[in-house]
Amino acid sequence: MSGHKVNIQNRQARHEYTVLETFETGIALSGTEVKSVRAGEVNLKEAYCAIDKGQLIIKQMHISPYEKGNVFNKDPVRPRVLLMHKSEIRRLAAQVGQKGLTIVPLAVYSKDRLIKVSIGLCRGKRLHDKREDSAKRDAVRDMQRMIKERNL
Repeated sequence: MSGHKVNIQNRQARHEYTVLETFETGIALSGTEVKSVRAGEVNLKEAYCAIDKGQLIIKQMHISPYEKGNVFNKDPVRPRVLLMHKSEIRRLAAQVGQKGLTIVPLAVYSKDRLIKVSIGLCRGKRLHDKREDSAKRDAVRDMQRMIKERNL
């Protein structure tokens, strides 16, 4: 593995959606975009995925322009193609169309020399689901705190 371990998480996605299934995809980037991603200059907050003409495309993913890239820099929020097998894309398209699910980017990371995007097949959470999840998190945190205090 190379020395680069870029790991950008989309925390808001885990809060807003219930992730049913995750997939690892490649992404088609230009040279200066790869350098920006390795520097951690990526924002997934408003990013989403769409299937257009048989291709999986990520939209609104902001990759800041590489500061030494001059004329080779691309538009920071341009749509980018995600690389996945056609059969997987067709299966995703069928599930999104039938069940009212959506495809959300969850993370960007490097694997060996390649930049990968983790996407999730997700269902939107309702307000009571979000409250329930935060209550569970708080309960676990309180229990861990009590265990830690007893062990000291």
